[in-house]
Amino acid sequence: MSQTDNAIAAIKGMIQAGELHPGDRLPPERELGERLGVSRNSLREAVKSLETINVLSVRRGDGTYVTSLEPTLLLEGISFLVDIHDDATLIEMFGVRRVLEAAAARAAATRATPALVTRLEEILESSRGAESVDDLVEHDTVFHREIASAARNRYLSGMLDTLSSSTVRARVWRGLSQGGAVERTLAEHRAILDAIRAGDADLASALMTTHIAGVETWLRGAAGRWDPEDPRERPVDDGS
Repeated sequence: MSQTDNAIAAIKGMIQAGELHPGDRLPPERELGERLGVSRNSLREAVKSLETINVLSVRRGDGTYVTSLEPTLLLEGISFLVDIHDDATLIEMFGVRRVLEAAAARAAATRATPALVTRLEEILESSRGAESVDDLVEHDTVFHREIASAARNRYLSGMLDTLSSSTVRARVWRGLSQGGAVERTLAEHRAILDAIRAGDADLASALMTTHIAGVETWLRGAAGRWDPEDPRERPVDDGS
């Protein structure tokens, strides 16, 4: 390993061991470099790398601090990759999202509260007046985010937000609008809500899996990558 890699590993170890906590300031550069046994240049490169992934924050004239280490902050780098996806990568991301969304729906059904059900009802009702792709993106974002939040797992919520950026959602909803599949997709949201209201975790999970898989299949067809011999990958009949 290079000195830079050693410095990164050492700082990571300090955070893991509780020597450094969120919001803590790192020791002065010379002191830390001597402690870690690395040159100042290698330490600076290590700090720069950790700053890039939002583990550290360099405040000019003040020092270097550990960030909040909140999931949404640490996952921002993945969000960048999501937004510069190609078709093959996007399909793979939806495969991951299918698994995570199903887990979130299961948790939401298990922990459903009247407040959650009311909130999801309001979101569905507002979708009736959607007049643009932007409106549909907003509806979809809030609907899925509320379900993920019910799981009470910040990393699950953060991963789903990251894999479902507004850029990706806009592309999907634009395609669904052109294909005449918006009403069916919103009806799937209704079915998921009904399962959550009933507290049926298995059904909520299955419906969410089917919901995301339908979009995934549409993407495969749109990208010209689906295999007509594989029944799992047949394009969804959107009635167009």
